[in-house]
Amino acid sequence: MINSAGKCGGNSRYVFLKSRSGKTVPAIAISQENALPLHSMVDPMREAQRLVSTIPEDTGFIVFLGLGGGFAAEAALEDTNAQIIVIDFHKDSIAELLSSRDYSALINNDRFRLLTDPSCGEIKKTILENYHPSLCGSIKTIPLRPRIEQDIELFENASAAIQEAIGIVSSDYSVQAHFGIRWFSNIVRNIKNANLITENFSKKLFASPVPKTAIVAAGPSLDHQLHLLAELKHKGVFIISTDTALPVLLQNGIRPDTAVSIDCQHISYYHFIGCNLKAGIPLVLDIASPPLLSSFSSSPVFFSGGHPLAQYVSAAWQPLPLLDTSGGNVTYACLSLAEHLGADHITLFGADFSYVESKTYARGTYIYPFFEKKQNRFSPAQSLFSAFLYRSPFLPKENYGQTYHETASLRQYRKKFEEKAAMMNAQITAVSGQGAPIDFSRKIQDTAKSGTITAVPVSKKSGVEFLEQYREDIAALPAADENYLSRLCLKDRQIFTTLLPCLAALRHRRAGKKTKELIEETKRFCIQKITSVLRQTP
Repeated sequence: MINSAGKCGGNSRYVFLKSRSGKTVPAIAISQENALPLHSMVDPMREAQRLVSTIPEDTGFIVFLGLGGGFAAEAALEDTNAQIIVIDFHKDSIAELLSSRDYSALINNDRFRLLTDPSCGEIKKTILENYHPSLCGSIKTIPLRPRIEQDIELFENASAAIQEAIGIVSSDYSVQAHFGIRWFSNIVRNIKNANLITENFSKKLFASPVPKTAIVAAGPSLDHQLHLLAELKHKGVFIISTDTALPVLLQNGIRPDTAVSIDCQHISYYHFIGCNLKAGIPLVLDIASPPLLSSFSSSPVFFSGGHPLAQYVSAAWQPLPLLDTSGGNVTYACLSLAEHLGADHITLFGADFSYVESKTYARGTYIYPFFEKKQNRFSPAQSLFSAFLYRSPFLPKENYGQTYHETASLRQYRKKFEEKAAMMNAQITAVSGQGAPIDFSRKIQDTAKSGTITAVPVSKKSGVEFLEQYREDIAALPAADENYLSRLCLKDRQIFTTLLPCLAALRHRRAGKKTKELIEETKRFCIQKITSVLRQTP
């Protein structure tokens, strides 16, 4: 190899040169006589410090593409509180780098992580597991240009994986920022008021498989499919209704076997007004649903939709069935329920994932009486329907002659639904309608179930006792400091993780506040919310 005097040998990728400041600088060995330094040959540390000084102050997560001499990563650890990930390829070449100078300032820092020859899946998983916007703020990717140019395709794929992960995290964070406080409030109230009284019925509902199942969504095509659904009901097919479709079914004399609701917003109330569920129609609710919803049914069943507090409730107090709600809509959650119930034949009704004939929902859904009551001389019902229809821009049509209209959200819902269906072994079909066609052609066999329905011991603590202990555990969390999550013990980390959606919501509302201050404010807020709920009379 080329030494500091310029000679080379062997199959080494790197040569190592001395900068004017005395630092060892790795360089790409282009030929016997030429080498391309990865850093400044004058003062690589000063170069790194200048680079880090340009990083926005709210950046708490930095991904460096290319290790090089590690100068930029060292400067970032020294001058910021950010989590640092370095991605590089070719383990033999990385071993050359690690033997060239002392990297202990990086390796011994708990904020540093080196990914060696990672797959795109490993990169994506690392970002998803470690990047928490509510704690870290923004994320930035910094390429080491001379290094990237040697393996352009590898680093382009890595960049694509990073961007895909950021897209998922950002989408999840935006939802947390919008609903985090409402989720927390609803869960706490449901724990106290309902006390998860549905243990026995939950066992009954999830005990035996229902091989033939129909899922009923509330798309406009449902208007023309009700007679087919009634025939399946007569044949004993198990019917799962979305909350939106429930009043349509009851008004047409079709009694579903269960209904599902996942929305934490108060608008969910309108789906159940005038619906008689006391006759025994079980209502399957996300534990983050509005507390009043459980009173509509004599057989409410709470499940965990993935909120960290709901998961903690399942682990530390009462076992909740885990349903997959990552698709963002109730039809997707119904598909997860059908999977849990052991369905091997699933028929979809009203799953349009689009607007058909300028209609948003089937006739009989909440929106019709809602707008009829809201209308006045200056804003008739038709104008309200029109404003609702056009509240989001339509996407360009995918094919000639397409009669339905899609928005970005509706198309995303459909794509997520197709991905979920592809991972299930059940035979899934959709009754012909006028909405966006669902592609069931792709199948991924032998996949693991998303969640569990296995009965586990139930805690003898009441809901009040659980909340009192939970409040004490929040109060006992250590004071906020830098790199807070990684410094917590396992129990404290579990408790603090349940607060992250609230932290996201408060960060959104308190722009500019330091993370330390937001952590302490989140703890105070959650303690006060629990105290307020506990003081309320049933």
